[in-house]
Amino acid sequence: MSIRSFSMLAALAASFVVQTPNSFGDQIKLNVALSNPVMVIGDGDTGTNGDGKKAGENHLRIALTGFELPRSKERLPVNVAIVIDQSGSMGGDKIENARRAAIQAIDLLQDSDIVSIITYDDRAQVLVPATKASDRSMIRDKIRQIRAQGSTALHAGVMQGAVELRKFLNNKQVNRMILLSDGQANIGPSSPAELGDLGKSLINEGISVTTLGLGSGYNEDLMTRLASASSGNHAFIENPEYLTSVFQNEFQDVQSVIVQQISVVANFAEGIRPVKVLGYPAEISGQKVTLKLGQLYAKQERYFVVECEIPLGEAESSRKVVDVSADYKNMLTETNDHLTSSVEVRFTKSKEIASAAINKEVMSSCVLQIANERNRLATELRDAGKVSDAKELLKSNSIYLESNGKMLDNEALRRRGVDNLQQASQVESADWNLSRKGMKALQYGDSSQQRYEAAPKK
Repeated sequence: MSIRSFSMLAALAASFVVQTPNSFGDQIKLNVALSNPVMVIGDGDTGTNGDGKKAGENHLRIALTGFELPRSKERLPVNVAIVIDQSGSMGGDKIENARRAAIQAIDLLQDSDIVSIITYDDRAQVLVPATKASDRSMIRDKIRQIRAQGSTALHAGVMQGAVELRKFLNNKQVNRMILLSDGQANIGPSSPAELGDLGKSLINEGISVTTLGLGSGYNEDLMTRLASASSGNHAFIENPEYLTSVFQNEFQDVQSVIVQQISVVANFAEGIRPVKVLGYPAEISGQKVTLKLGQLYAKQERYFVVECEIPLGEAESSRKVVDVSADYKNMLTETNDHLTSSVEVRFTKSKEIASAAINKEVMSSCVLQIANERNRLATELRDAGKVSDAKELLKSNSIYLESNGKMLDNEALRRRGVDNLQQASQVESADWNLSRKGMKALQYGDSSQQRYEAAPKK
């Protein structure tokens, strides 16, 4: 059999997808594939897999892709709470641009949408209780009254935002909190772990939190943890002039949600060990991996990469690797949809055959997430004062991304390689505080495949 015909057969056998019929409308797409659908016997051994058999490392990519929002279909109703830091550090251009951004965001809402405005300094205040967005004149006037003063009771602001969202909370709409802060949370719970726990409790209610960090004073670890735990977005905004565009990006995302309450379960075959999920919180129990996702936008792709160890079989044989299921709430059809997929792997003695069968799209995703984990490690090394180690890791990561970008013909990997090289030159600079925020924002964007990155710098 030729290399080409073997590779085509492997690709056809690698993934089987079954979709529960849905007579009301479109479903999202579930695509499950291995980076190496054909593995070389004796190549890339990682030791044994508990039963004495040699095992090889592989990566499984689970991808969900949203369908296009039909033009004839009205978008989902929105229930949004805008929570604005009005502490003393927000004075001047920051608070002025925050007011402007919030006012323009209100104009993007429909009259039937629900909006609330919360501010916080030493405590949280409800400026506009949850109400329909139709009375825009009143809402704009309230926003114009925001003045900078006091400390930063961030936790209280989030809690109060949740109170307002709960007044009209239901699972047939998008429930989103947009949190803006420029400073350290210094009143009430203030650790990343505490805010992460709060985010988990909110997403369990169907509320996601997008966090916007403004300037150099906020806690990026806290803000990214809260966003991640609640399945929200995160942006680093160095220049307050870009607040308006970031708010608009966020509101466009909110208005394009098509599915919510997504649960993905991967059941690996006996003898195959799921090692970890790269860059995303997941529950691994034996052979079972469970992933939760708050929502998916129209035409958006979200993927998860699972590192796994597969016992190497006999040449020209194959075996099932995993059964994957995805359950979610289809917000347009108001149905609970179910998708399933299965993946097999084949074995060969030929490195040439295995190389020809590599799934470049899946491999590119794996490279990006592996590099992203290394970038996080570089941040940790720099935080620990190991500046030279952080610098060398970022340089080697740049080479790793550049070489794989060239091999896989992936320009995005090459661009991220350039980013790592620039970051390597910044770890010794006096502006590490700002550079760190930019790194954390890119790390978050890569791990969540966020549709917009940090706002441009000054």
